Amino acid sequence: MLPFCVGLTGGIGSGKSSAARMFEELGVVVVDTDAIAHELTRPGGVALDAIRSTFGEEYIASDGGLERPRMRRLVFSDAAARGKLEAILHPLIRDEARAHVADARAPYVVIVVPLLLETGAYCGLTNRVAIVDCSEEAQLERTMERSGLAAAEVRAIMATQLPRARRLAAADDVLHNDGDLAALRQEVQVLHRRYLSLAHAARSADGAT
Repeated sequence: MLPFCVGLTGGIGSGKSSAARMFEELGVVVVDTDAIAHELTRPGGVALDAIRSTFGEEYIASDGGLERPRMRRLVFSDAAARGKLEAILHPLIRDEARAHVADARAPYVVIVVPLLLETGAYCGLTNRVAIVDCSEEAQLERTMERSGLAAAEVRAIMATQLPRARRLAAADDVLHNDGDLAALRQEVQVLHRRYLSLAHAARSADGAT
């Protein structure tokens, strides 16, 4: 039986990683699909042969891993190329993520998926959807500061994600992150208590059937 699982998502720069770290500090098992994607595309990663044959040698870096800046520019300017990359990576990521969730030994699991709502591929795995939300201006500023990307590049990434209103409409729970980290941590702690209770209830219901 899979453990109770919360899908954590939000737009780029919303603070998903910060929220995930806070859940982890509370003893929750966190499965990060971005980290899985990096493993698949690092030197020796299992996705590289398919990427090489699909996109060409110029998308493989000198160390044998993915040439990330070049690939990022391509996929956020070319929807067809993005679809090809997703067709390679997403099934591999889903399989690995499901295995991590199944192996987890914790009251519940948080799985961090940037495109959770866009793909709909984790519906059978997650019991709740939690959105980390902030203003689009904050998304832009945080991403530019963190990554060094230009505003136009960040907006191109944002354009591939669901609009903020549609994300919020799909949420079971919302973590508001327009404030500081202390405020976010308080919201995480509130949700943590809720998820412990829901996970316990789910286990009890399974045990009764």
